[in-house]
Amino acid sequence: MKRVVLGSLIGAALGAASAQKVETPVAIGIAVAQTSNVALFGQEQVAGAKLAEKLINARGGIGGTPIRLVYQDAAGDENSAINAFQNLITKERVVGIVGPTLSQQAFAADPIAERARIPVLGPSNTAKGIPQIGNYIARVSAPVTVIAPAALKQALKIDPKIKRVAVMYAQNDAFSVSETGIFQDTIKAQGLTIATVQKSQTTDTDFTTQVTAVLNAKADLVVISALAADGGNIIKQLRQLGYKGLIVGGNGFNTTNLFPVCQKDCDGLLVAQAYSPLQSSATNQVFVKEYRALYKKDPPQFAAQAYAGVQVFADALRVIDRKKKLAQWDLGDLRTELNKQILAGKYNTPLGELRFDKEGEINQKEFFVAQVKMKDAKNGSFVFVK
Repeated sequence: MKRVVLGSLIGAALGAASAQKVETPVAIGIAVAQTSNVALFGQEQVAGAKLAEKLINARGGIGGTPIRLVYQDAAGDENSAINAFQNLITKERVVGIVGPTLSQQAFAADPIAERARIPVLGPSNTAKGIPQIGNYIARVSAPVTVIAPAALKQALKIDPKIKRVAVMYAQNDAFSVSETGIFQDTIKAQGLTIATVQKSQTTDTDFTTQVTAVLNAKADLVVISALAADGGNIIKQLRQLGYKGLIVGGNGFNTTNLFPVCQKDCDGLLVAQAYSPLQSSATNQVFVKEYRALYKKDPPQFAAQAYAGVQVFADALRVIDRKKKLAQWDLGDLRTELNKQILAGKYNTPLGELRFDKEGEINQKEFFVAQVKMKDAKNGSFVFVK
């Protein structure tokens, strides 16, 4: 019964969209985490998206038509992401959506957009299988298969004597499960021994049992796949209980909001990143300058990826607008045309030059590895290493 009702609602929405002209300013949905423990990422995504809106409209918008970002809180769970997507599609009548924050949420919410034929750009969905959800699903976040191995290889450069590796991951998060699989494959490919595998939950705060197992396993390196809140506490407890070796964190550690969690114990953490403020393109240097002016700090990866998502939508809309003014399009037809143009285009973003393959997978050229350097108990920076 639920499937029939949902199908009827989507069908009605599609019919209404096809008969409805595009409203101006052009509405683009932003469905990221503004609350929950995932808000540590979402806050940075909102910051990046807001800057994109400001700069795009300052430069004339889409052929003179401004864009308008419509925010829905996707929080950190599947139901919140689903509700955010439904509101943006049926009530706000957006042309496309940037979101959600977590891969776990994307597997739940993206099919709704696919059925409604609304283009989606995942700003931080790196788990395996995201673009394959449907024809309208793409991502500006590089997959974990590309990023994760780089930090592990950097750890081996710093300490070639590493032999035994402890793996820790959040078993209730799709991204962390996907990422740890890649990490573990890379560990084995490097001829290293997995000394222990420790599981936890993203909602956990006490990791004494897992950390004790790591210490007993006499690990030379610890590799963690978790989110910023739980991952930061894992790092803190590892150090407090006596672990002195290198730590590699996954994509969930790519936020300066991690620093107040693990504080001085963040120091030395290695993280592979899909973005660097040092990336040399003119587009990125403008982005960095404007971000620093607005937020008084360097832009982090999650902000850059959200910015890139909004930019890709805007760049694709400009191409369409040159052929036929946006105000003349029916909403449903524009959404379909926008999806085609996104996949066909080439984009110069703060992440570097981006393209998409036919499935919506990002083709990105540059990646980086950073090591955390703490200035004091709560402030630090990602220092990029070669």
